[in-house]
Amino acid sequence: MELGLKKKKALVTGSTKGIGKAIAAELAREGADVIINGRNITEVNQIVENLQNQFPDVSITGAAADLAKEAERTFLFEQVPEIDILINNMGIFQPMEYWDITDDIWNKFFDTNVLSGNALAKFYMPKMLENNFGRVIFIASEEAVMPSGEMAQYSMTKTMNLSLAKSLSKLTKGTNVTVNTIMPGSTLTEGVEDMIRKMYQNSTIPESEWESDFMKNHRPLSQIQRLIHPEEIGRFAAYISSPFASSFSGAALRLDGGLVPTIF
Repeated sequence: MELGLKKKKALVTGSTKGIGKAIAAELAREGADVIINGRNITEVNQIVENLQNQFPDVSITGAAADLAKEAERTFLFEQVPEIDILINNMGIFQPMEYWDITDDIWNKFFDTNVLSGNALAKFYMPKMLENNFGRVIFIASEEAVMPSGEMAQYSMTKTMNLSLAKSLSKLTKGTNVTVNTIMPGSTLTEGVEDMIRKMYQNSTIPESEWESDFMKNHRPLSQIQRLIHPEEIGRFAAYISSPFASSFSGAALRLDGGLVPTIF
């Protein structure tokens, strides 16, 4: 697919694993120069090497930083002062009983899942507007509009992503800069694999049936009744990043396998 992304510069936060890694790979496949971000420099360098070997005609660079910390964001801004595409993918999740969520945990999720992405958008959007091209995409979740109750601290932040993206989109009126949110459903990332393993490790259900049992009992409204593959989200994010997706603005875009039962 030719999406017109050759030589566009993209920063994908939290891109050493899961959805972020898949988005980075699809952007590189389309010819974009991609900046890989993660907290662990060894993991960042490994993904950079892997993607550079896979896509030798594009530039793959690393930016190891914990973007929930202001000082490390500042360092990133000095190293990468301008981009065309910002994928705010970095985030944390953890199933917890509501009563066990302390104020420190609430603040950690807010800082990581909301304020970090807001700070990146605030820094990079002015240059995008000046250049009259840019894409800002927040990776949220179906939990933003249909909280499961399994992790209230996470659902709250993903709903905030929707509101923030919509607000920022108002600043791009009449330009070729867009701000949107993608809401994946339950996805087969390393984190979800680990969560399911912990849920079923002491059960009598065979491992080959863990996914189907999880979908049946914990995501019964899913119409596809399987976990979504990160590559599926990566391909869609690459399209929304492209010039061909200029009519999407301030949108909350669902890739949830039909999990959310409402029309809107």
